[in-house]
Amino acid sequence: MMKPTSAIGPLSNVSLARRAWNIRRKALLMGEVQGQGYIGQALGVADVLAASYFHALNYRPDDPEWEGRDRFLLSIGHYAIALYAVLMEAGILPEDELETYGMDDSRMPMSGMASYTPGMEITGGSLGHGLGIAVGMAMGLKRKNSSSFVYNLMSDGELGEGSTWEAAMAGAHHKLDNLICLIDFNNQQADGKSTEMLSSEPLEAKWEAFGWHVQRVDGNDMEAVVAALDAARAVAESKPRAIVFDTRMCKGVPFLETREITHFVRVEPDEWSKALAVLEEGTPA
Repeated sequence: MMKPTSAIGPLSNVSLARRAWNIRRKALLMGEVQGQGYIGQALGVADVLAASYFHALNYRPDDPEWEGRDRFLLSIGHYAIALYAVLMEAGILPEDELETYGMDDSRMPMSGMASYTPGMEITGGSLGHGLGIAVGMAMGLKRKNSSSFVYNLMSDGELGEGSTWEAAMAGAHHKLDNLICLIDFNNQQADGKSTEMLSSEPLEAKWEAFGWHVQRVDGNDMEAVVAALDAARAVAESKPRAIVFDTRMCKGVPFLETREITHFVRVEPDEWSKALAVLEEGTPA
């Protein structure tokens, strides 16, 4: 299957890098509203989100329920701040709602809920559910003879959930070549490094053994991310595809990157403006 033309249109890697920078900036601004948030994950996964929404995905910003869209599932509900940022950047959510993040009656709760937010396909939360839902959606689209793809963004922490591997088996069994699993491997969980809590390595070999086409790339290298997304859609075999993205928590804000605890990174009240200033210094051309 070849990639259909995105509703946004193809962008250069430089333009995509600028989109990723915008996503990081919006996430920091939302975090500043509440004084907290899963900023480390948002900064780390911004390149993957930018390439997904402005290069790979087929959708209509003015019609989030369009039947012909590719589905993007956020299995990791606590990454919602990152998805809100890209939904604003894509024009699905208005930017004037940014300052309502996490507030009462906001369409952007701190954990993603499909009933609240346009463009949010599923309600995330308890980890390990997204891929199973994605398998069901992909099967449904197959029965409709749809050419749409289902993307499932999950975390390395979800690799320790049995439901993830049950879904992986089902996806391969049903030959779901319209299913692409994006794995954000930032090697961080609430209690420490994911490789120390419950190692999933050798990760590529595991997915291959379950019958998937697998790639592993630097998730903060835009050229590599774009190439991996293109390759995933172009696989000729009737099997699901997985891309492992190695990302760096707090990418783009070095003084946060080096903190020992980045899963729910502590940002002091006076550090939000500093983080934004540091990000500004690295503004893409």
